[in-house]
Amino acid sequence: MSTTASSPAADGMYSKLIDDEGSYEFNRSPDVQHGDHPVSPVIVTPRLSGPRSYRLATICLTLLCGVLLITIIAITARYKNKPQGSGEATLELQKQDANNTALIASINKLQQENKQLQKDRDDLLAKLATKITTKAPHVIKPTPEATQAHIVCPVDWYLFNNSCYLISRHTRNWKGSQTYCQNQGAHLAIILTAEEQTFIWDLLPRGHWNAFWFGITDGENEDQWKWIDDAPVVGGFWEVGEPNNHINEDCGYIVKTQVLERVAVQSWFDAPCEMYLPFICEKEMNATSP
Repeated sequence: MSTTASSPAADGMYSKLIDDEGSYEFNRSPDVQHGDHPVSPVIVTPRLSGPRSYRLATICLTLLCGVLLITIIAITARYKNKPQGSGEATLELQKQDANNTALIASINKLQQENKQLQKDRDDLLAKLATKITTKAPHVIKPTPEATQAHIVCPVDWYLFNNSCYLISRHTRNWKGSQTYCQNQGAHLAIILTAEEQTFIWDLLPRGHWNAFWFGITDGENEDQWKWIDDAPVVGGFWEVGEPNNHINEDCGYIVKTQVLERVAVQSWFDAPCEMYLPFICEKEMNATSP
């Protein structure tokens, strides 16, 4: 009995055997002899081709698309935000530069104004110094020689109006100074006017604290200042805050220092009469005096 006719039927039957989860491919092996006729056995090779394989592929593609979509969104967001951030930073830097420029300009302006104020101050101080050192009008520093034809002052004495004045190089206490002047036919200076005060003050040398006795005291009654001829002192040319009787100060002296701000009409001080100082003598003169 021949089996050749059954081979196609067997092939059809086996080709319909498909698993629910896949399909199988049938291959023939070399012919096997059955009796007088060779029979070709069938070898079944499984092949995945069902719904599971498509579902797996779909999931993989979906995941891949999701990853790509997330990546694209992240890159887009990054490059979308970058120019905006850079623009804000640039604008902020520009604002800071503008503020710094304005601040520098303000500082330069203030420095210029400060320099101008310093210059104005120096000019005012110079004018003040010039005004202070200017001598009183119509007062000329005399020479030791006679300045008027009918009045002749002794050597080292200076003429003002009708009096000659001596600026001593010796030091005495106040009483000793008066005695020295009397021995010269004079007395400690009596100063009654601003012109006379300025004239004498201009004769004095400047120094750290150059002080000279003149003819004023309140030794008899405190705060009742008198001249050496017992005439009361009216007004005077005291420094601000003087006389103050700080340490039993009963005699007056004139001070001339290196400070240009000091002026002649504010140069009287009181001091203890026992201090040793140079002094100023005054001798009244007339046309008949030798």
